[in-house]
Amino acid sequence: MFGDQGALPTDRALHGPPPRSGLSFKMVLQAVGRTLRKSKAKPNGKKPAPEEKKIYLEPEHTKSRITDFEFKELVVLPREIDLNEWLASNTTTFFHHINLQYSTISEFCTGETCQTMAAGSTQYYWYDERGKKVKCTAPQYVDFVMSSVQKLVTDEDVFPTKYGREFPPSFEALVKKICRYLFHVLAHIYSSHFKETLALELQAHLNTLYAHFILFVREFNLLDPKETAVLDDLTGLLCSGAGAAGTGAAAAAHNHVKER
Repeated sequence: MFGDQGALPTDRALHGPPPRSGLSFKMVLQAVGRTLRKSKAKPNGKKPAPEEKKIYLEPEHTKSRITDFEFKELVVLPREIDLNEWLASNTTTFFHHINLQYSTISEFCTGETCQTMAAGSTQYYWYDERGKKVKCTAPQYVDFVMSSVQKLVTDEDVFPTKYGREFPPSFEALVKKICRYLFHVLAHIYSSHFKETLALELQAHLNTLYAHFILFVREFNLLDPKETAVLDDLTGLLCSGAGAAGTGAAAAAHNHVKER
């Protein structure tokens, strides 16, 4: 979303230590402490009480963006661009940016503070290669997500980058799976780490990334509305007036190139 949408990024590094940007760990903890005292909320990582206010819905925070660009126009399939190419390019870009966004708060997301991968009252489970449900901590879940997605987007048989290579028949299903995992990461950041995001003054980046991502998955019907319901209130505030899901994709589908 912050770079060339027409080509796959070449840097595919996994998430690592978050950038310090001149802030020490102690300074961030102090800022988080002030935010917690101001809001009188429970310490981060604890299961929030049902009546706890969602601070990411406060007007002063939902208005925070890094750009006023109309993302609805940005996600529409361009003329003469192959649909799978467009899905591949955007999915890979979102993976890198969501990975980077999580890395900024990863040192606060630990097995002790986030014992389950949750967004509010919704809990997410990982499924291993045998389809067995695995209950894990939030950092473990995110590591599983980033590692598996990294493996997919660097696989030439799944995300081909060379001319003449075909996308697999299951490509759209794989993109939907990746988007579902990436949404879980965003939902966890908002639900459990928005105070740290505020302390780092990165709420504008998070909101912009979220709005762009949601409009993209809506445009191509990549996520079931039930999957994103946990953040429907936030989506309504950040993406109001964006239009119905999938309308642009349907209108532009006849324009995409069918051959690579």
